[in-house]
Amino acid sequence: DLSYLSSTGRLGPGFFPRIIGLSLTALCAYSLYADRARTPTPLSAFRRTLAAVVALSAAFVLALELIGGLLSMIAFMAATLALLNRGRHLQNALLAVALPVGFYLLFKVWLNAAMPRGMLPLPF
Repeated sequence: DLSYLSSTGRLGPGFFPRIIGLSLTALCAYSLYADRARTPTPLSAFRRTLAAVVALSAAFVLALELIGGLLSMIAFMAATLALLNRGRHLQNALLAVALPVGFYLLFKVWLNAAMPRGMLPLPF
């Protein structure tokens, strides 16, 4: 369980991952706003891509609570790579699975750190 606060009232293990995810989303949204304010032309390809990354980042933060860390990382990587690395389906699939599984093994197995379980916890 990754709660925001520990039983002693201090910051808990769930605080840091959520702050990183929310900060990523907020900074991407600010970058989109700042770019739009600087050049008020119609939405360029860069802005569309940035807006999509903002939406995917927000969906990732929400997915952590619903489907857990590993599945949400795989889904986020797959969607982001499909957007940013078009046409390389095999490479995208390998990266979308290998990197989250590597992070899962690093944190869960080697460092013995908790990962978000989600509403449908995985058996491993």
